[in-house]
Amino acid sequence: MIKYSVAMGVRLVCIAACFLVPGWWILIPAAGAVFLPYVAVVAANTVAPPQGRDVERPGAIVRVDPRGGPA
Repeated sequence: MIKYSVAMGVRLVCIAACFLVPGWWILIPAAGAVFLPYVAVVAANTVAPPQGRDVERPGAIVRVDPRGGPA
């Protein structure tokens, strides 16, 4: 969420720069305003691999007789 918000903030700066930059230089902030949404969505959707081990499935349930042996 933070990465996406930062990218959209930079996009707003690019849009504002389009009104201030003269001549052919306007292409640079315009390109940023056009391509930053794609980059922001891709960056926001990347997921880091989990840090822990995979959960192992437990074995079969064994019934135990309350008197101390298998049922």
